Amino acid sequence: MRELIEVYRKIGGFQALHVAQAADVLKEALERADLRFFSFTANLVATGLREFIAEAVRRRLFNVIITTAGALDHDIAKAEGASYVPASFDLDDVDLADKGYHRLGNLVIRREEYGPYVERFVFRALDSLNRDRVATFELAQHFGEMMPESSILGAAARAGVKVFVPGIVDGAVGTALLTYNDAQRVKRGGKPVTIDILKDEEELRELVYNARSSAALIVGGGISKHHVIWWAQFKGGLDYVVYITTATEYDGSLSGARPREAITWGKVKRGAKAVHIMADATLVLPILLQYLWS
Repeated sequence: MRELIEVYRKIGGFQALHVAQAADVLKEALERADLRFFSFTANLVATGLREFIAEAVRRRLFNVIITTAGALDHDIAKAEGASYVPASFDLDDVDLADKGYHRLGNLVIRREEYGPYVERFVFRALDSLNRDRVATFELAQHFGEMMPESSILGAAARAGVKVFVPGIVDGAVGTALLTYNDAQRVKRGGKPVTIDILKDEEELRELVYNARSSAALIVGGGISKHHVIWWAQFKGGLDYVVYITTATEYDGSLSGARPREAITWGKVKRGAKAVHIMADATLVLPILLQYLWS
């Protein structure tokens, strides 16, 4: 991968140059930043990038993950044996629905291998939980202890990487938590579980305040991106940051906002080393991650 990065550097223009610059920023961040965030969205976990992310976690390139509920959904479903089949963006969605498939871009998943797989796992995990109040990072740790190391959560649990899910209810895991509690309330001796979101925020506050310097690889946008930069502002902003996205900034969206906009909020330092890559993460992320662990 070093050779490929150098080829991109010699190309010297457009997104190839940005990828080479991002490799430099991330390499320095790994050497100097003690708090290293990795933020990504659920759709990437539905692809083979899941295995690249898990490997990066196993190698402890990052020590904090912030992601979405759907990332947990896909990670759990795959660990439980769900098949995500390459397909096409142009399939007939009415026909797919009639045949019992979900479509996620150009992937398809059998309906019974998604929600039901996630719900069965969550029920099993909560039955073995030894407390009735947990933060999302504690829940992710518990889930990971029951999952293989080839999964993201399994790798994180073994590597001591904390996984935060600020939008935990926005997916199958969140709905399974709700239905589990419904079942517990009508069961003699049942014990509903409370998700303590503010405990997550307390933990993030401590991590940020105690860090000497901070870095982030932020793939995609939405809540997982914003939660990283939101907390970074309380320690003066990120020292190193790389964004990978296909979103544009011209509609004022957070997902498309560049690192320079975050400077005005104090979320990225004025002198930070920052790179914005406008590209599909499935093309770029494997290159950067393999470069870093090589």
